[in-house]
Amino acid sequence: MIYIRLVFENANAFRKNIEAIAALIDEAEFIVSEKGLTLKATDPSQIAMVDFEMPKNSFKEFQVDKELKLGADMDYFRQIMSRAKADDVIVLEIGADKAALSIKFLGKSSRSFSMPLIDVSKGQIPNPKIEFEAELSLKAGLIQDSLKDAEILSAHIIFGVRNGIFYVSANSSRGTFAHEVQKNDSSIKKFEATKDCKAMFPLDYLKNMLKVLSSEDELKLFLKSDAPLKLEFMNEKARITYYLAPRIDVE
Repeated sequence: MIYIRLVFENANAFRKNIEAIAALIDEAEFIVSEKGLTLKATDPSQIAMVDFEMPKNSFKEFQVDKELKLGADMDYFRQIMSRAKADDVIVLEIGADKAALSIKFLGKSSRSFSMPLIDVSKGQIPNPKIEFEAELSLKAGLIQDSLKDAEILSAHIIFGVRNGIFYVSANSSRGTFAHEVQKNDSSIKKFEATKDCKAMFPLDYLKNMLKVLSSEDELKLFLKSDAPLKLEFMNEKARITYYLAPRIDVE
């Protein structure tokens, strides 16, 4: 007896979702309900959080008898999904015993994996309630290039907005780096700010958050001085949101 059956036609998109979560999270609990597939989890250090939503209409087939929580080893899940071919159809199934997730790749041939489910219950995780002072929509490549520049000299990076300019900077005993972009630049699609603001963040976390994106992908960035950063992007119909705690020592 099949308790849950989810069929998704775009293997690349689903793999990207799993990679985006596994970039920060070791173990996580998916919730499958009549609304779709969701997940909310913090990284082991509780510096970062992932909020993932994949609506029911993302799937070719969505059979769910009752809401169910699925605990997964995300690195193992990522390794399995890395074996999917671009034209494969992904089939996820759970039997009546609810002990393991069956992952099938249907293409020119049929391949299947069984992934044991684990208990990772950590209680409900609320989203941070922040009145952001700036919201931008921009090409991911703008941030990705700045991260590569900044890591030459620092492990932290500053994002800021002032006078219609979005800027990225870093400094250390090795020197300084600065990148400024006008709000009407072609790489910025939306620029709204109620006041000047800036905050510093760990660079390695940001690199992991953005590594699944291409340089042309659209990324939403929400900023407030010395408050958690919010990054959000769409992958097909799935929405992936990251929150990242700041380092409070911006001079």
